[in-house]
Amino acid sequence: MNAPNVSTSSRFSRRRFLRGAGAILALPWLECMTPVLARAADLQPPPRMLLISNNLGVLPKPFFPQTAGRDYELSPYLAALAEFRNDFTVFSGLSHPGVVGGHSTENCFLTAARGPTKSGFRNQISLDQFAAERLGPVTRFPTLNLGVNIDKANRSLSWTRDGVLLPAEDSAPALFQKMFVQGDPASVQEQLHRLDERGSILDTLLDETRQFSRDLGNDDKARLDQYFTSVRELEERLQIARAWEQRPKPTTIQPPPADIQDQKLFFEKFDLMLSMAQLALESDSTRIVTLMVDAFATPVFKLHSDQNTTDGYHNLSHHGQAADKVKQLEDADHQQMTLLQKILKSLATKRDGEQRLLDHTMILYGSNMGDSNTHDNTNLPILLAGGGFKHGQHLAFKRDDNTPLANLFVSMLRRMGAETDKFASSTGALSGFESS
Repeated sequence: MNAPNVSTSSRFSRRRFLRGAGAILALPWLECMTPVLARAADLQPPPRMLLISNNLGVLPKPFFPQTAGRDYELSPYLAALAEFRNDFTVFSGLSHPGVVGGHSTENCFLTAARGPTKSGFRNQISLDQFAAERLGPVTRFPTLNLGVNIDKANRSLSWTRDGVLLPAEDSAPALFQKMFVQGDPASVQEQLHRLDERGSILDTLLDETRQFSRDLGNDDKARLDQYFTSVRELEERLQIARAWEQRPKPTTIQPPPADIQDQKLFFEKFDLMLSMAQLALESDSTRIVTLMVDAFATPVFKLHSDQNTTDGYHNLSHHGQAADKVKQLEDADHQQMTLLQKILKSLATKRDGEQRLLDHTMILYGSNMGDSNTHDNTNLPILLAGGGFKHGQHLAFKRDDNTPLANLFVSMLRRMGAETDKFASSTGALSGFESS
C-alpha cells in the first residue's frame, strides 16, 4: 500500500484556522502545522488500536482456558490462534461493575456506564473517544466507528462525552470513499463552505445565549456554561475538519471494495470490515477503530456455503443446552476465531518501521455478554493481541468478584500515549499486565 501523501507546502498558521466568534479558540497543535522536514527527523511508528465486540459473545466453556499463567493450555477456541500464542493475552474474571441487564449492556462495552436499565440512564464517553480527546487531531479521522449488521439507530461502541451515540459505518464502499477519494476542487470548496456555515450558526447561538444569560440564576448559569463548553468543543472540531479538508487524502493500491448488503453473509461482512479497519490503520487515516458485530440484529445466516443456521443469531444464543443450537454456535464461534487469526496474521506480515504492524496495534476482542444464554454480564470473554505488551498468558482474576475491565482500558490508554490513572469504573491499571 502506498504511503499517505504528504504536502511540502509552507506550514499552516494556527491563527488562520481560528478566526470567528471574536476570539481565538485553543486548538491542539496540528501535525499539518509543523514543517514536513521537522517531522521526518523524529518519525516513529504510532500506537494504534482496533476494538471489536460481538454483542452476543461466545460460548464461555470452549473459550476460556482451564489453567492460568504462561503455561496454560489453549482452549478449543484459542487453538485457532496457536501460531500467535505469544502475541495475545486472554483474560477471565473481568467485567464492568454495575453494568448489568442482559442485552441492554451492549452499548456500555467501551463506556462502563453503570445501570443501563435504570430510569434516566445516560451513557458516558467510550474508550475510543476518550483516547482521541487525549491524543488530539493527529489523523484525518480521530476515530472510525464501524459495524456489521448493525442497528445504527440504537447500537454503537462509540459514545461522546455527553453520552450521545455515534452511528457506525457499515458500508465498506462508503468508508473507502471517505478515506481515499479526493473530491474535485469545486467539491472541496463546497464542503469548506458548509463547514463555515455551521461555524456561523454556532457563533449566532453563542451571541444570543450570552445576551440573556446575564439575568439567570446560578444553577441556570452553570447549565449554560456546560452548553458553552460543548459549543466551543464543536467549534474546535469544525476548525480541525476545515484544516484536514484542505489536505490531500492518502492513496492506496487497493481497489474499491464491493458492498455486501445481505445480512445472511455474516462472516463475509465481518471479514470485509476487518480488512477495512486494517486499511484505515495502515494508511494512517485514523489510529483508533471500533467494530461492533451486531449479532443480536443478525437473522438466519450462512454457516457455510451450503448450510444456513436454523434460527437467527439471538435465538440460537438462548440455546438452553439444546445440542443442535450449541453445535451451530460453536461453529460460528470457531469461524470468528478464524477471522481473528486472519487479521493477526495480516498485521504480523506488514512492516511498520523496523517492526511488525501488529507490534504497534492493539486488537481487543470481547463482549458485553459473559453468557448470552443466561443473560450474564460477568466474566466477560476478553482477548487482547499486539500493541507491544508482554503477551503469551492467561490472566485469571476472581470469577466471583470480578476485576473492572476498565483497568485493562487504563493500561491500553497508557500504551496509546494517553496518560491517565482513571477511566470510568477503573481502580488503576491492570495488575500483572505490563508493556514490553
